[in-house]
Amino acid sequence: MRFMRQFDQLDSGLTTERIEAFSDGVFAIAITLLILEIRLPTMNVTHGTLAAALLSIWPSYFAYILSFVVIGIYWVNHHYIFKIYQKTDHLFNLLNVFFLMCISFLPFPTEVLGTHLLNEGEQRTTVTFYVFGLLLTAISWFLSWLYACSNHRLIDTRLSPHFVRYLTRQYGLSIVFYSLALLISLIQPTIGLAIAVVLTLLYLLPSKQPVYRDVSVS
Repeated sequence: MRFMRQFDQLDSGLTTERIEAFSDGVFAIAITLLILEIRLPTMNVTHGTLAAALLSIWPSYFAYILSFVVIGIYWVNHHYIFKIYQKTDHLFNLLNVFFLMCISFLPFPTEVLGTHLLNEGEQRTTVTFYVFGLLLTAISWFLSWLYACSNHRLIDTRLSPHFVRYLTRQYGLSIVFYSLALLISLIQPTIGLAIAVVLTLLYLLPSKQPVYRDVSVS
């Protein structure tokens, strides 16, 4: 019991600034790796063939832009949510590391999507693998939020319960829709990818401002 009390006291002294700084570094590396996966096909460049070669790898541009937007959205939301998180503990640190692992994994399915999207024989596997990467990231984000908001464990205790439930529903629905996109991509890869793209575009909308309890009635 004495060890547990000391451990809790140590955890309570932690701040979130170091987590944000480390996370920013991972985001920066992951988003930079995306462009490194775009390569010009090996060929003898003659008059007109370079332009054709650049156009022929349009799936790589598409995958790059989509994943860049996805990672950028998570970076923006990461800073948004850390204004809500008031403290951290050991388990939350590990959950954040798991989330960052999923973020740093995204360049790999991005390369697969850009390279094999036009391969009809492998299109189902290509799209499914990419959507799985998006789903895994959404799950890791949701797990971190669930742990932090449970009984206001790590979040601002002044936050309105209605607002907390709103974020929980929003993050939970992301998993539902990405799961739906994953299942559909096993049958119709194009439709599954379209669902993932639309869901990504929806998250470009501004986040709802935090809502706090009315402390004047006390």
